[in-house]
Amino acid sequence: MSLDTGDQAPDFELPGAGGETISLSGLRGHKIVLYFYPKDDTSGCTLEAQGFNALQAEFAAAEACVIGVSPDSVKSHDKFRAKYGLTFPLASDEAKGMLEAYGVWVEKSMYGRRYMGVERTTILVDREGRIARVWPKVKVPGHAEEVLAAAHALP
Repeated sequence: MSLDTGDQAPDFELPGAGGETISLSGLRGHKIVLYFYPKDDTSGCTLEAQGFNALQAEFAAAEACVIGVSPDSVKSHDKFRAKYGLTFPLASDEAKGMLEAYGVWVEKSMYGRRYMGVERTTILVDREGRIARVWPKVKVPGHAEEVLAAAHALP
């Protein structure tokens, strides 16, 4: 399933750091940046997390919450956040229900081997819970800045 601009963002409820629960409905009224990434503490995923982390004050000024989502465990997320000083929440979707609902759990291919994995994607959700913008197959350099500009432009 793929989501388009204007679609209602599927609700979710996932575990985060320190036993917190992260849900779309709990963030209603805020702009939400959902960035989906394959794996904690890998090169591209670390650079992407650091990019969003460096702009946290600017995202807050734009009234946007950044949430990273991957199939890693809460324990893995806790280590990843601590190692790199990440200040935004990471949601754990080990069952892959949210990843599937958002259309980012896909068949991938590397060196001729096919497997299921997360397609690096970012989705900006407006204050009413609708998809405002989708960035599929994200290239990390400059991405957080582009998402920030879009978040600022949203009412």
